[in-house]
Amino acid sequence: MKGIKIIKKEANELRKILIQEKQLCTEYKVMSDENFVYMPLIKDYNAKTIDNIINKFDVEIEDFSFNKAQYRPKNFMDYLSDNISKEEMEEIKKSFDTIGDIVILEIPAELESKKKIIGKAVLDFTKRKSVYYKKSKVQGVTRTRKLEFLAGVDDLETIHKEFGIRFKLNPSTVYFSPRLATERSRIVNEVKENEVIIDFFAGIGSFPISIAHVKNAKIYSVDINPEAFKYVNENIKLNKLIGEVIPIEGDINKVIDDLPLADRIIMNLPGTAKDFLDIAVNHIKEGGILNYYEFSSDYDSVIERVNEIASPRKTEILDIRKVKSQSPGVWHIGLSIKIE
Repeated sequence: MKGIKIIKKEANELRKILIQEKQLCTEYKVMSDENFVYMPLIKDYNAKTIDNIINKFDVEIEDFSFNKAQYRPKNFMDYLSDNISKEEMEEIKKSFDTIGDIVILEIPAELESKKKIIGKAVLDFTKRKSVYYKKSKVQGVTRTRKLEFLAGVDDLETIHKEFGIRFKLNPSTVYFSPRLATERSRIVNEVKENEVIIDFFAGIGSFPISIAHVKNAKIYSVDINPEAFKYVNENIKLNKLIGEVIPIEGDINKVIDDLPLADRIIMNLPGTAKDFLDIAVNHIKEGGILNYYEFSSDYDSVIERVNEIASPRKTEILDIRKVKSQSPGVWHIGLSIKIE
């Protein structure tokens, strides 16, 4: 087949141009010897384009015997092409959560009959240990969801790594979102040394441990779910912490009176955190910071809600942002606000 022979020192520049112009045949391997590199051209290459290219490099097109390149699927959809039609493939949600060595999928109801095929494709593509299917939304005060095993090894306990931290968990018995990694990092950067912090809905301690990993702070990690309490204790042991994380199992309504006033309160329960705002405002120090989260379609309603509960105390907005999309037109909003 046709290819271009070029001296090695100019090969990388030529390769970039051929890729940009879509003239390099990726079905065959680029070859090289001691002095030259040989690049295969697509079968119906554009003669005018190639002439312009080779004139810049003073090379010629010749016939070479190239070896077939090994095909590597670019995404898990490539694994499904023989089993699922194009129309069906369009309906599969391409985004999925990876927690440690577990992949958790969302599959449209109309494709549920092919969930095993999809699960195997994801397993082959990601090379992870297990693939599960979301059978329900996050539910109840323990914030858990039902997961159905699809492929790999049926073992839901895993260790998720994030910014040098290890979180041990079972995603069917506790709440954890890998999509909040950036938000956790943002809050860590907000925290000052020696803060006293209460995380009202701490889960496995992802915010508290992230903070204590790099900041000398005291964080009370509160959650009503006994499984979350179990894992936060294990995660404290798994990580080297500069600060102190104090796990507390219980309803924040019932344990708050036993806790000191806080420099900062974290409320990452966007569905119902608004129901606990009065408790937070009453338990935060003068000049303390509230990291409050809510599902909303706009910023103003979130700010108004906090200001109404905080009144007559003055507030200062430090930051408000869209953390991630919840549904069309609705966002997971994060508000950092100082309560004077």
